[in-house]
Amino acid sequence: MSPFKSQAQRRKYAELLVEGKISPETYEEWNRETGGAKLPERVKRKDTKRRKGGKKRARSKKTGGRKPRR
Repeated sequence: MSPFKSQAQRRKYAELLVEGKISPETYEEWNRETGGAKLPERVKRKDTKRRKGGKKRARSKKTGGRKPRR
């Protein structure tokens, strides 16, 4: 597992290095650990908002959960 996950991330950290927001040592360490690995251009985020199962609403005992007729 490499510190850089994508080419876009590598470019962003290079930009931060030029702006002086990260140290050259940090960038070089990450670059060295990543090595010549073939990285994708971008990595998609995992969807964390999606639930499995979800809550079920309680049904009314009187009508059995059905809407009353009009």
